[in-house]
Amino acid sequence: MYRRFLKRCLSILGAVLALLFTGWLILLVWILLSIANKGAGAFFVQERPGKDGKPFKIIKFKTMTDERGADGELLKDMYRITGIGKIVRSLSVDELPQLINILKGDMAFIGPRPLLMDYLPLYSREQMRRHEVRPGMSGWSQVNGRNELSYTKQFEYDVYYVDHLSFLLDVKIFFMTLFKVFKRDGINGAGEATREPFNGKN
Repeated sequence: MYRRFLKRCLSILGAVLALLFTGWLILLVWILLSIANKGAGAFFVQERPGKDGKPFKIIKFKTMTDERGADGELLKDMYRITGIGKIVRSLSVDELPQLINILKGDMAFIGPRPLLMDYLPLYSREQMRRHEVRPGMSGWSQVNGRNELSYTKQFEYDVYYVDHLSFLLDVKIFFMTLFKVFKRDGINGAGEATREPFNGKN
């Protein structure tokens, strides 16, 4: 009942309420990032795998510029992330536009984080099970290490969530997420502005 129906209803209700309460913040961040990103726009849209691996377009605030080096390649993340972008990322405000993804049915509040489409061929059969549920803005792996985890460990947490999904577990993750955001825990991997790519082994 919860997995098949109630979770979706609560996600829609939560997204509507969150948009009502954070609309002013979303507008403010949009203005600040539009200025800081030097014409690159305030939103980052990218195709990610959703439930059953079906692709959808995730929406996030864009915390980096599109600056390139002399070779035409994008500079490393640490050189492109803006001052306001660092603040937005550290407070997890960059995730707020995903409330739209929740309303559209692409995502839920709680579930495995949607990673890159390029990673799909690299998953083991067990790791691929993380796509049996809708991806979330936060999840069991997020509150147990976030970007400080190895991908292998993250996927173990994700599959655990799929197997134990329940209302009480989602409530627990929700409040643990608020605590983590308050502490600004696990935003980046060691030495990285974001995180190293998954290679099938790490």
